[in-house]
Amino acid sequence: MKKVLLGLALAAGISANSFAQSGSSENKGGFSIGIEAGLPVGDAADFYSAVLGASLKYEHPVAESTFITGSAGYNAFLTKSRYKDLGFESTSGAIPVKGGIKQMLGSGFFGEAQLGAAFSTSSGGGTAFIYAPGLGYNFSPSVDAGVRYEAWSNNGTTSQVGLRIGFKF
Repeated sequence: MKKVLLGLALAAGISANSFAQSGSSENKGGFSIGIEAGLPVGDAADFYSAVLGASLKYEHPVAESTFITGSAGYNAFLTKSRYKDLGFESTSGAIPVKGGIKQMLGSGFFGEAQLGAAFSTSSGGGTAFIYAPGLGYNFSPSVDAGVRYEAWSNNGTTSQVGLRIGFKF
């Protein structure tokens, strides 16, 4: 699975570099660092109270108003206190790695869809498949925010409604 994901990431990177960049300053692309927070939904909400994290994201323009994205970060799922009292770990951590496409919708709004994998930092935690559709808004050329539904599938689904505030550099 890791070899397949690495191969897909390399293919996406090579393909992204083969496209010509758009001349518009709005479609410049680049890196951003983000602060993330989420509310677990579904079965995950029974066990976890919140999700906190950070991420690094890259956007590469491939057409007018269209970007290929890649991101990696760290997410900590915070265990509810009643389960901590029973001896469960206070957090479950993972490193999500995602690639996707971002489409500007006009007036600063954008839609985004990402796929990837989440690598558990817990012993024996495994790897989960990620899918994450979302919407966002560019507040300025250097600040954006996005809301997404993100599901991690591995012998069941752990999902959240997440918020990312990104600072471009």
